Amino acid sequence: MDSTAPGLRSELTSPPPHMTPEEFRQHGRAVIDWIADYWERIESMPVASTVAPGDIRAMLPDAAPEEAEPFENLLADLDRVVMPGVTHWQHPGWFAYFPANNSPPSVLADTVSAGLGLIGLLWSASPALTEIESHVLDWLVDLLDLPQQWKSTSAGGGVLQGSASDSTHVAMVAARYRARQRGSQPVERMVAYTSAQAHSSVHKGANVAGFGAVRLIDTDERFAMRPAALRAAIDADVTAGLLPAFVCSTVGTTGTTAVDPVDEIAQVASPAGLWHHVDAAYAGTAMICEEFRHHQRGIELVDSYVFNPHKWMMVNFDCSAFYVADRGPLTDALSITAPYLRNAASDTGSVIDYRDWQVPLGRRFRALKLWWVLRSYGAAALREMIRHHVALATEFAARLTAADRFEIVAPHPFSLVCFRCRPADDSEGAQATADRSTDALAAAINASGTSYLTPSKLNGRSIIRVAIGQARTDRRHLETLWDTIAAATGA
Repeated sequence: MDSTAPGLRSELTSPPPHMTPEEFRQHGRAVIDWIADYWERIESMPVASTVAPGDIRAMLPDAAPEEAEPFENLLADLDRVVMPGVTHWQHPGWFAYFPANNSPPSVLADTVSAGLGLIGLLWSASPALTEIESHVLDWLVDLLDLPQQWKSTSAGGGVLQGSASDSTHVAMVAARYRARQRGSQPVERMVAYTSAQAHSSVHKGANVAGFGAVRLIDTDERFAMRPAALRAAIDADVTAGLLPAFVCSTVGTTGTTAVDPVDEIAQVASPAGLWHHVDAAYAGTAMICEEFRHHQRGIELVDSYVFNPHKWMMVNFDCSAFYVADRGPLTDALSITAPYLRNAASDTGSVIDYRDWQVPLGRRFRALKLWWVLRSYGAAALREMIRHHVALATEFAARLTAADRFEIVAPHPFSLVCFRCRPADDSEGAQATADRSTDALAAAINASGTSYLTPSKLNGRSIIRVAIGQARTDRRHLETLWDTIAAATGA
């Protein structure tokens, strides 16, 4: 009798053929050559893609291939299909959003990570993945002068998340857990607080964690959160029977790189029992330089902190460093141990299982690229790059001010400069005219092909953000940007 289940073929099948090791070497060299050629020619390309919606899909076949194609076809389609739809984040004329730098050692480390194919859900799943991550994150504690308590050898510790948004969401889950331990109120009555200039991920994280409300706290003339306004909002919510549970300070907001007074906010948050999280996604890398550390005064008083090496440290996306002062609420909130996850090392409590520090179970070997970048460049070269970018931003801001046709609309403590066309006077009509001129200038710059930046709004008015931080950017690229500005405005 045929015992094969209905619908299944009884004969043995074989796995698909793979590249031979020699073919893999050959094609791997071709891919590395393609990437190296791309880096060499990137400056000759328009920064932003000019394709219309649907253009890329129109070049793709309607169905997946039934038979294998030669690898040469795949490589050729990088140029034919992919490149027309690429906006070049690694272009030295990239001034948009924030930097998202890669570097040769980081790309090579990511290649090794992909080749190893590790899933670091437990220490025992690959001890090297966990221990290198813990150790390199401890290096960063010293390099950025962060609290020693945040080392993995102490009560706290660090973990690499996919993004600052992920880190903020996880911090809110830990805050929710701790708040429920000290009160019986449902999560729907918990409140989160952050600056009106904070990243949208705080509001999204509150929705994910089920918080009942998010309060956007007023800012001062430097666009930093007002501690007195935070205190008033907390008092009002307590009076209303709500449970203040979480506050997020920002060191370097996305809009203007405003810096919230971490120490003063801590003095409000701590007595009220709030979990205090600091988002330094962009600016945290600058703390490798001693002269910027005053911006995070009071950092030893907070519960959690995040910065992104994948922004300004030449580690390619994704690599977000998240620290907690006390890992207990985090791991207690996120730890669920199914029978198939039990193992002798975890049962001893002597190892870190990063599955308990994040929402997903599995994780890639992200630490390898951070490790390689730190070793390939050294801290001194990273400091030099940060200082170079900040100096370029200072020069650019001075040039805008001297031109008199423009106004700087926010402080620039790091390497982001926000400006707009200067209105003729304070009337609404003059302001509206300046808005239109600013929008037109941004469009002209982005259409130039040589520079790309982010137009935005501040207090309802049009502004232009120039984020100087791409690893290949030098003074001549700012000269090119300035030439475009001058041609568009007659400056």
